[in-house]
Amino acid sequence: MLDYIVVGLGLAGVSFCEQLERNNKSFLIISDGSQTSSIVAGGLYNPVILKRFTLAWKAREQLDKAIPFYQGLEKKLRVKLDFKVPVLRRFTSIEEQNLWFEAADQKGLSHFLSTELIQNRNTGIKAPFGYGEVLHTGRIDTATLLNSYAHYLLKQQLFLRETFDYGALKISMDWVEYKSLKARQIVFAEGFGLKKNPYFSYLPLNGTKGELLTIKAPALLENRVIKSSVFIIPLGNDLYRIGATYKWKDKSNRPTREAKSELLQKLDTFLDCDYEVMDQVAGIRPTVTDRRPLVGKHPKYDNLYVLNGFGSRGVMIAPFAGQSLYAVIEKREPVPEEMDIARFTKKYFEYSD
Repeated sequence: MLDYIVVGLGLAGVSFCEQLERNNKSFLIISDGSQTSSIVAGGLYNPVILKRFTLAWKAREQLDKAIPFYQGLEKKLRVKLDFKVPVLRRFTSIEEQNLWFEAADQKGLSHFLSTELIQNRNTGIKAPFGYGEVLHTGRIDTATLLNSYAHYLLKQQLFLRETFDYGALKISMDWVEYKSLKARQIVFAEGFGLKKNPYFSYLPLNGTKGELLTIKAPALLENRVIKSSVFIIPLGNDLYRIGATYKWKDKSNRPTREAKSELLQKLDTFLDCDYEVMDQVAGIRPTVTDRRPLVGKHPKYDNLYVLNGFGSRGVMIAPFAGQSLYAVIEKREPVPEEMDIARFTKKYFEYSD
């Protein structure tokens, strides 16, 4: 008898498994790797919504959990994951500068927004109005994290690489059975794959397709993240990640020429040096209608739980949400109201009818 079966091994699955291992709970992960959004993500942790100069939801609390979480994973997996990198918001006018400094005076934002106007000295970028700097930012190498974590679990014989068969799940009052496995609880952390889950498909998980490019630009020589109409994220060795698009209708993981064209058109408005496109990737972000995570217990079955809906901020939200769900199950603590799937309970009963 296992304590837990966890379905899905993106950032959500990793965050919850870490809680289980730290608390000596027995578990097994089941995943087929079909959901790629965590792997292809830009990986930034940035507490500020740079389009409007507002603080992201629970940004301070999330960062307080996230930084030590990834530091712990670096030691455990013996890989470099957390790259401290400044995030600069490129200003397009004097008016934007003024809005930035107004925001920097606000409670909460003052901790994250520098009040120093940074002049552009990089000839490879057009930024005549300079930049504002977001503080306490960085990039998590999500591909290395997830590949290394999967390898770690395989060595421990805690990872079953297969597509979960919902028809093989049997639910009893005190446990669940899946094929030859028995567990007290099962947690679904499937990302956009949740849409195929008959137990949680009532949840309003929309899914937003995001595409990113990798370019090589030897003359750019930039070691900071630049945010304008797109992000430029330095990866080292003259490589930069460019992103991202937001598409709501296409639910495939296939890169498109339309997205490539859109990203390059936006990039060319402010990049002023030669570059070569090296790669293009795509994934479906697990986004929710109200832009809050999906955390909690199934309305009918007491041993079925969900951990999902992190959208484009999974790097920041995952450690916070994973710890919250563990406290819900093991310590009987309430789910933070804004994350609790109970907000959609009425929808479940309408769906069931």
